[in-house]
Amino acid sequence: MPDWTSIAEQLKTAGIAVSEGQLPQPVSGGDISDAWRVITRSGAIFLKSGPLQARDQFAAEAEGLLEIAATNSVRVPAVLATGENDGGAFLALEWIQFEPANAEVEAQLGERLALMHACTQQNFGWHRANTIGLTPQHNPRTDNWVEFFREHRLGFQLQLARHNGFTGELQVRGAQLLKRLPGFFDEGGTEAALLHGDLWGGNWAGANGEAVVFDPAVYYGDREADIAMTHLFGGFGPAFYSAYEARWPKRDGYAERQCLYQLYHVLNHLNLFGSGYLVRALQLMDTVL
Repeated sequence: MPDWTSIAEQLKTAGIAVSEGQLPQPVSGGDISDAWRVITRSGAIFLKSGPLQARDQFAAEAEGLLEIAATNSVRVPAVLATGENDGGAFLALEWIQFEPANAEVEAQLGERLALMHACTQQNFGWHRANTIGLTPQHNPRTDNWVEFFREHRLGFQLQLARHNGFTGELQVRGAQLLKRLPGFFDEGGTEAALLHGDLWGGNWAGANGEAVVFDPAVYYGDREADIAMTHLFGGFGPAFYSAYEARWPKRDGYAERQCLYQLYHVLNHLNLFGSGYLVRALQLMDTVL
């Protein structure tokens, strides 16, 4: 259980007065950390709590939300405070009451994500590491996308898989894929765009007719990487893709790159959750090879 007395004191320092006599209520919010609805004198806030080791994860998430917010494109929850104590760490965010999204909100998400992806920088990566789920995600600034994706995305996940006992065909095909990787990319067509980084259907919602994204794993990379993930687990309708592709049409060779970008997330699920994702990883490799 979080140390609510300590958290309340830290929130007070940030200008947030927690209402006395109202205990935080647990809410559904994910598998990585505990989530709470906390009542303050200004209304409810959303708070994530976890062990002390989660402090860097929460800090990186907060910075990612701020990075997206600074683009004035797609809405994200406002960051209110982060903190830690001897017992754990927390991240306090704006409370947003989500609602089912209709086609209009899906189209808005596509339009605003396209605006976010128009925000680019010279190098791939980011100024700090973060996490994808609980897995470290390294983001060293790199001027070559293929090198970045090979070393810090697919290659890193394959190394983790080997350490987790997934050897044999996965590593054989993985090595073949890494060797052939440059052939799937036109470096001149790959910009270092601001990415959400973990854009599956559970990380966006509607709120009062507006699209909201959350739980990012931000870095700068090929914008197709975000779109590829939207196809992995569902949750995005035709209105989203139509609106997005009006700004960013698919480039030649996208079908193969979609498999590569999905493979990164499937390998991460393999490393986090076990062998149930092995067949899917091998299928994606076979499709590309």
